Amino acid sequence: QVQRVESGGGLVQPGGSLRLSCAASGFTVDKYAIGWFRPAPGKEGEGGSCISESDGPTHYEESVKARFTISRDNAKNTVYLQMSSLKPEDTAVYYCASGVLCEPTLRRSLFGSWGQGTQVTVSS
Repeated sequence: QVQRVESGGGLVQPGGSLRLSCAASGFTVDKYAIGWFRPAPGKEGEGGSCISESDGPTHYEESVKARFTISRDNAKNTVYLQMSSLKPEDTAVYYCASGVLCEPTLRRSLFGSWGQGTQVTVSS
């Protein structure tokens, strides 16, 4: 059974850090592009990160660039999103998704299979 299970969300104060995990089963994360997204009404195309298959590049949307880092542990078949310097506007449900290509514009249409999401709340 193909699954993507997100974890690591929670409540954090502004300026704090969290690490999200996307544990995969039924497929190998190294063979796919993997993205982290936080869809929200009126905020399409914002806050995404992706990592290419194998040793390909990572890409980030402007709002999270230099604060978020996406990485992959092939031995654990897991993709991580390290988030730092968190802001209240980072509050969202974060989803990981597998897809065919990680490219600079992070087109969501390239990612077809999504997990169930994990809530991140940034608040004092």
